[in-house]
Amino acid sequence: MSKSFERYQKRKLISSYFSVVLSIALVLFLLGILGLLVINTKKMADHFKEQITVSVFLKDEAKQVEIDQLQKSLAMADYTKLATFVSKEEAAEKHTEAIGENFMDFLGYNPLKNSIDVQLKADFVSPEQIEEIASNIEAKDYVEEVSYDKPLISLLNDNVKKISLWILVASGVFAFIAFLLINSSIRLSVYSKRFIIKTMQMVGATKRFIRRPFLWTNIKLGMLGALIAIIGLVIAIYYINDFFPELTLLKEPLILGGVFAAVFVLGVLISFISTFLATQRFLNLRTDDLYY
Repeated sequence: MSKSFERYQKRKLISSYFSVVLSIALVLFLLGILGLLVINTKKMADHFKEQITVSVFLKDEAKQVEIDQLQKSLAMADYTKLATFVSKEEAAEKHTEAIGENFMDFLGYNPLKNSIDVQLKADFVSPEQIEEIASNIEAKDYVEEVSYDKPLISLLNDNVKKISLWILVASGVFAFIAFLLINSSIRLSVYSKRFIIKTMQMVGATKRFIRRPFLWTNIKLGMLGALIAIIGLVIAIYYINDFFPELTLLKEPLILGGVFAAVFVLGVLISFISTFLATQRFLNLRTDDLYY
């Protein structure tokens, strides 16, 4: 009978530890994913900004020397990521592929212009800066027009600001929820041993002596949960890198190491604080209150 009871107690203890580790691992994993999202928000925003193209259309009488000089000056400008010359013939071929028929057969000539497509660096993609850049380029005699999608740029900048704000708010809320979930799991684990705590206290054990094994046990559980969360993050990062290679997650080991270290420290820290508060509560309770 006693052996059966001992096996039952061991299974119950293992089940309790497993639930604590699983709770910590899941919460820290989600917190780590959110942390990566926060860190890479600017990178993602920059990626979309740098897809915007500013097209510089050239006059037909523009000399090849002037075109080459303009392309080189644009390529060397601080605001330029890439400057590509597109001849009117290349533009016609792309347009034909897009619409599925040769429009020059109807018109009898090519109405398109030679152009230079400029992709700007993300830091310069704002309505004010692009307007200034476009004005400087249009001032040249051989430039016909500078064209870009003004509404898209304004919308992109507004959305980036809103998304960044909401991600920060979500991070704060989720960090608080993570603490509550881990704290609840550990409190339940300590609650099941409240009578042991009170018995030890009644026979003269100090609070520090009683608290020490609980702290050490739950810190180890927190470390184990954090390690499981880090393994999950490594797997998730490899999958994310396959789908979004432009984020270059694997090329920034310092950032990844910082996230992993933060997850590990959080697992230990939250486990320590939660265990300390839970044991302190039961240590301060009267014996009669243990039944409620």
